[in-house]
Amino acid sequence: MSSNKSGSIHLFQAWGVNVFLHWSWFLVAVYEIQGSSRRYSSIAWNVLEYLALFLIVLMHEFGHAMACRQVGGVADRIVLWPLGGVAFVKPPQRPGAMLWSIAAGPLVNVALLPALIIATRTSSSLGWAASHRDVYVLLGRILMIDLGLLVFNMLPSYPLDGGQILRSLLWFMMGRGRSLVVAAVVGMLGGIAMIGLAIWRESFWTFAVALFMLVNCWAALQHGRRLRRIEKLPRRDGFACPACETAPPMGNYWKCVLCGLDFDTFADGAVCPHCAAHHEATTCLACNESRPMSEWMVSSSAHRAVLSSSFETR
Repeated sequence: MSSNKSGSIHLFQAWGVNVFLHWSWFLVAVYEIQGSSRRYSSIAWNVLEYLALFLIVLMHEFGHAMACRQVGGVADRIVLWPLGGVAFVKPPQRPGAMLWSIAAGPLVNVALLPALIIATRTSSSLGWAASHRDVYVLLGRILMIDLGLLVFNMLPSYPLDGGQILRSLLWFMMGRGRSLVVAAVVGMLGGIAMIGLAIWRESFWTFAVALFMLVNCWAALQHGRRLRRIEKLPRRDGFACPACETAPPMGNYWKCVLCGLDFDTFADGAVCPHCAAHHEATTCLACNESRPMSEWMVSSSAHRAVLSSSFETR
């Protein structure tokens, strides 16, 4: 195992995805295991329960990663931390691709439910509540963990899966920028409600999750507003982002990395008119992907379709 600057420990790599575990996970694991020691006859069962939580969250995040790759996106890192897991996915900037990449995570929890329900009911019918109580309690706890994660993740609050699914569905009707703004506002309302719940229940973890949601919703709201401004700009002919197929806007919206002045990279051939610095890659203002200028050029026959696609996202 190795660690990186973010305080995460590299556990392993599977199917090209690197899995990291944040150091704080161990502190929370000790706290949770000790706090639930009364459920079982031995603390070893508490450890097994927490490892089951770890495994279910990991499977959920791999669902996101594999679905993202299926639609042509990039997914090469998963980080597990006390509040859950994060799969760093970059699906193509299309509503359908985004929807599948996000929905695949909760679908993993849905797929686990039948097997867990059967196992729990079988243990009950065999009388394990008396003869193998630890196994019986563990199976019931794993079922509740999977169901709880599914319900929580499907809450329509950004950046939870439910909030991102809501954003993807709205994207079909409202476009990229407006859908993100609406999802962020809904998420902020949900975060405020969760803070109220945290105060009422005097729950530190609920408050931490609510704060995490609000911070991410605020960032999403600012990004959505920025996308809305970009979507309203006039478009340049003959170019389109290789990643999201959005035609670039006309104007001085790119900053030279050498002199720091703004210029229009498409009008000047990726060469700064102030200091003559050549820029190897051009960043898309819509999806933030950087690609060489040569990859941005589209044929005249394809330009009308690209431009139409750009305006459909408004």
